[in-house]
Amino acid sequence: MNHLTVDLNCDMGESFGSWNMGNDSELLHYVSSANIACGFHAGDPATMKKTVRLALVKKVAIGAHPGLPDLVGFGRREMAVSAAEVYDMVLYQVGALAAIAKAEGASLHHVKPHGALYNMAATNQQLAEAIADAVSKINPELILYGLAGSELVKAGGKFGLRTANEVFADRTYQQNGTLTPRSQPNALITDDKQAVQQVLRMVQEGKVQSRQGTEVRIQADTVCIHGDGPHALPFAKLIRERLISEGIHISAL
Repeated sequence: MNHLTVDLNCDMGESFGSWNMGNDSELLHYVSSANIACGFHAGDPATMKKTVRLALVKKVAIGAHPGLPDLVGFGRREMAVSAAEVYDMVLYQVGALAAIAKAEGASLHHVKPHGALYNMAATNQQLAEAIADAVSKINPELILYGLAGSELVKAGGKFGLRTANEVFADRTYQQNGTLTPRSQPNALITDDKQAVQQVLRMVQEGKVQSRQGTEVRIQADTVCIHGDGPHALPFAKLIRERLISEGIHISAL
């Protein structure tokens, strides 16, 4: 048995108004941190408050999940935004969730950009540094989540933030360590067994096989489990059980 520890995170609060908590409520049984949408790609003040309250009850770490202002595209479409614009939108969104968390007697634990903003910051140094700068100005104690080995993780270090190298259970990788774009074939892993084996290998061996067949070195501090798929709940339960069975402790960073 080894003594590894890993965080399991999930994107949440990605709905609007008077909604049924649905998967979010159940998923919080299996994860250790939650990334809560801040209103630009999904979510609204009422939903943010409800999700913060639920995370508090479940004793799950609360994170802000800022995205591009694109409700129709769910924040997954790239936009021509400047570093200054990215700084402002991150400051605005994270500040909003921080205020809601404070009002509920909680505090933010981390920040993880969403969708296209996340992927753009993985390779664009200027955008990555704009995000890290905004986070550091809000609270230098916040942890910045970014794609393992990415420009975002490097930027977090430059601005004195703790960082978390994030890996994905249900996404395939390119040989440069980036995620296969969703617009390409085989971007998603739909076979649970394959996804679990990928997670175990990333956590235990620090490696992942790319779509090109090469092995890529990767650091896995936190594993993302997407909560919006039809099999999200049983998959989250399966991932947690397999990690625990391997002697891996699950805890927020």
